[in-house]
Amino acid sequence: MRYELNDLETFLTVLELGTVTAAAARLNLSKSVVSKRISDLEATLGAALFRRNAGRIIPTEAAQHLAERLRPALAELVAATESTAWDMDGLQPLRGALSISAPMSFGIMHLGPIIARFAAQNPELDISVDYDDRTRDLAREGFDIGIRIGKPRDKALMQRKLCEDEGVPCASPAYLAAHGQPHSMTDLRDHHVISYSHVPNNQVWQFQDHERFVSPMVNSRISLNNGEAIREMALQGLGLAMLPGFIVAAEIASGRLVRVLTDYPTRRLPIVAVWPPVSPMPAKLRRFVDHVASELKNPPWQVGKETS
Repeated sequence: MRYELNDLETFLTVLELGTVTAAAARLNLSKSVVSKRISDLEATLGAALFRRNAGRIIPTEAAQHLAERLRPALAELVAATESTAWDMDGLQPLRGALSISAPMSFGIMHLGPIIARFAAQNPELDISVDYDDRTRDLAREGFDIGIRIGKPRDKALMQRKLCEDEGVPCASPAYLAAHGQPHSMTDLRDHHVISYSHVPNNQVWQFQDHERFVSPMVNSRISLNNGEAIREMALQGLGLAMLPGFIVAAEIASGRLVRVLTDYPTRRLPIVAVWPPVSPMPAKLRRFVDHVASELKNPPWQVGKETS
């Protein structure tokens, strides 16, 4: 079985963008070259990868299975083959532009200083940052890289896990004095919670019960689209909140918020760098990912469970 690395990269690009035309534009190739690479790969594998339908191509089940195994393997292969060049150009100044997408609260509170240090180290590199809690389409919106909290849903993206954070159920001392402290997950039904409007409550309020995660029923009175705004509502005593540790670490440490339900572990979420497949991986992108990963190896925020 013989195939070219370019065929595999083209396949992943077509799968990600959904049309040969878009893939050709991304790869700076003609549509005929892209189509031939896909046809050659299908012939080599002896399996259809796409079905054509009204100008779009629909991936087959075989294509989905291939992509799931191919993406991490290809990313590792590219990293290995570029390692020598990376060592050689490590001292060369970075030039051009780097466009970054990141969640609002995490970006402002923790990523901003990390980016600032990277910018100071690379004065010839133009950097633009977009903070938004919505999940941005990196390829279509022209971003080089995104920082995501939680497992990325777009499997077409390359990714590198940077660290983990946990959800922290908490409330203000004033709220707990007025309404009592929940001692079990079922107690949450008797409390008001402050919701995050971008994600359903049953995906936010999750606790580990032996080998599985459960989502107890909660009653939401107030809903907001930003974690720092939710934290401020919790500080005002308006309800319980489930927030990432990076948002409430200082408030837990100072006692302005109290962690509750400490006997019930919450779900730990990965914080991940993601970027569209590109080969060779630009030095500016590789160095930025390495920089952020190094800075977040030991996350600066800490939330102790003994605070409750």
